[in-house]
Amino acid sequence: MKVVILCGGQGTRLREVTELLPKPMVEIGGRPILWHIMKGYSHHGYDDFILCLGYKGDTIKRYFYDYEWLTRDCTIELGSRKIELHGDHHPESQWRVTLVDTGLTAGTGARVKGIEPFVDSDTFMLTYGDGVTDLDVRALLRFHQSHGKIGTVTAVCPPSRYGELFIQGNRVISFAEKPQTTDGFISGGYFVFRRDFLGYLSAEDDCVLEREPLERLVAEGQLMVYNHPGFWQCMDTPRDYDYLCGLWNRGEARWKTWE
Repeated sequence: MKVVILCGGQGTRLREVTELLPKPMVEIGGRPILWHIMKGYSHHGYDDFILCLGYKGDTIKRYFYDYEWLTRDCTIELGSRKIELHGDHHPESQWRVTLVDTGLTAGTGARVKGIEPFVDSDTFMLTYGDGVTDLDVRALLRFHQSHGKIGTVTAVCPPSRYGELFIQGNRVISFAEKPQTTDGFISGGYFVFRRDFLGYLSAEDDCVLEREPLERLVAEGQLMVYNHPGFWQCMDTPRDYDYLCGLWNRGEARWKTWE
C-alpha cells in the first residue's frame, strides 16, 4: 500500500519560514511536519511512501538521505569518510521513501499523475504535506474497501479560529474557546483511491486535483466520504504554525498517536 504525500507547494502564506524551507519541512517540536504525518501513517502499519516534490525538493531529499546519521549517535573517520552508527535502529528505519520531482509549477493533480509509474498497488492513500490528525487510517481503508467506489475523502470539522460567544441581552452566558465549526464538515485531505483514479488526472501543470478530477468523480457518484470527528489541523498560516507548536510544547499534540 503506497502512501502518496503532496510536498511540492510553495507555502506562500507561511513565507517567513518557507523562504528557506519547503512547507513540509517546517518543524514542530524539532521535527518537520512531514515527519509527523508519516509517523501517523507508520503507526498504523503503512510505511511505503511516495513524496511528490517541487519547491525546494532538494531539501527534502537531503533530509531523508542524511536521516540515519543525523538522528543517531555516530563515529566519523574524517580521512575515509567512514561512518559508524551507534545504538538501535529507530522505527523509521522500516520506512521506504520514494522521492519524485514532480515540477516546480505543477498543480496537485499533475503531481499525483507524475508519480503514476511508482504506484504498483490497486489502491493508494493520498494526503497533503501540511495537515496532522489522529485519524485511524486503517479504519479509513476498511471503509473505502467496503463501498467499492473509486475514491474516499475524509471529512473533518475543524476548530473555529475565534472563541464563540453565546449572548443573552448584554450578558455573555457561555464562551467556547475555538469550538468546532457549526458550518459542517470540510475535506481533511486524507484520501484513499483505487488506481483507476490516475486516469482522471493529466500531466499538464494546470491539472488541480481538487477541481475537475474530483468534481468528475463526484458527478459520477464515485466519491464517498469518511467522517472523522477527532482531531485535525492544517498548517496554512503563521497562526496555525504557532497553534501546533504550542500544542506540542504543552504535551497536548493529539495527533501524536505513536509512542
